[in-house]
Amino acid sequence: MQQAVSQPFVVVGEALVDVVVPQDGPVTQEPGGSPMNVAVGLCRLDVPTLLVTQLGADDDGRLVSEHAAASGVRLAAGSVRPDMVTSTSTARLDADHAASYTFELDWDPPPQQLPDDAVGLHVGSLAACLPPGDRVVHDLVRQADSAGMFVSYDPNLRPAFVADPRECWRQVVELAGRARLVKVSDEDLRLAAPGSSVDAVAGTLLAGPVTELVVVTHGARGAAAYVDGGRVEVPGTPVKVVDTVGAGDSFMAALIAVLTDWGRVAKGPGSLQTLEESRLSRLLTAAGQAAGLTCSRRGASPPTRADLPEGWSDT
Repeated sequence: MQQAVSQPFVVVGEALVDVVVPQDGPVTQEPGGSPMNVAVGLCRLDVPTLLVTQLGADDDGRLVSEHAAASGVRLAAGSVRPDMVTSTSTARLDADHAASYTFELDWDPPPQQLPDDAVGLHVGSLAACLPPGDRVVHDLVRQADSAGMFVSYDPNLRPAFVADPRECWRQVVELAGRARLVKVSDEDLRLAAPGSSVDAVAGTLLAGPVTELVVVTHGARGAAAYVDGGRVEVPGTPVKVVDTVGAGDSFMAALIAVLTDWGRVAKGPGSLQTLEESRLSRLLTAAGQAAGLTCSRRGASPPTRADLPEGWSDT
């Protein structure tokens, strides 16, 4: 893995081409993949980012690589492979502009070593649960855990990849237990923990060995943050929705970026569980603003700092 980026935040997972099929209007092809969207979102929010992924040396791969480079994302060595075909995701939009997905995805990256100067690691989505490449994700998490490094996790589950909800939930809880920050959506919970209350599930995740903050998103209805002994909720950000592609990824990137601004990522274990209610509310509001801007655009296009209100990440 190259180490040319000064103190990078490392993101690992799939990068692909999103084929977006609206109910009306033309079909479009755009770079996507949840981890890559998070990486792009971080760079646009001025967090240097290194992406560990897998692309083919084909037209789709070049489209994704150029998109990443345009936002300042650096690809880890070995991410582009001439023997691979770049993966695709087809997002079909319903009458409310919400997306459902089907995938043509291969995930088998080579083993990786975290850079010595990395400040954090983000994992999640299909890459964290899809063999054989999931072993690389879990190994990077073990490396980060051994180094006492900040880890964030967003399962970002997809129905096509959840054959056994109980086994899926077991895997989510296991990986979440190694992350200081865990973000899940209410859709994730309906897939992996059907019938369970949100508060109960958040409590289970918060009981992880190193987990300090759990955030549950509820789409247009807002989000809630859970820390030991407390919960904070904020309403959704009003926005004219074009589509919801990449909204959760923008929310995730914004959480990390704001915590980075506040010095909570580099500060070390314990720095999230001491966040006051007012700061948790500000954190959720800032992330919701970033996600709302993404919803107002076609495709997964996270905002830059210039797109956001002045003082966006101020405490």
